[in-house]
Amino acid sequence: MEFYELHPENPQIRYINKAVKCKDGGVIIYPTDTVYGIGCDIFNREALERIFTIKNNTKLFSFVCSNLKDIAKYAVVQIMHTEQ
Repeated sequence: MEFYELHPENPQIRYINKAVKCKDGGVIIYPTDTVYGIGCDIFNREALERIFTIKNNTKLFSFVCSNLKDIAKYAVVQIMHTEQ
């Protein structure tokens, strides 16, 4: 396990590149504005199973997209309308 603390205004690119290289089955933990996130390559089954284990076998997952248009690449989106 490795730990990197990034500068908030000028993050060290070498540390970011190490996290990107985690795509070979690695798992990363990153802070958000509310809680810590757990991340991995969404297409790596072994990494997803590691997160499943870390989260005590919960089947609830979230994923991060760089753009809302990217959601359709990974999921089926249905808009539900409710009447008030």
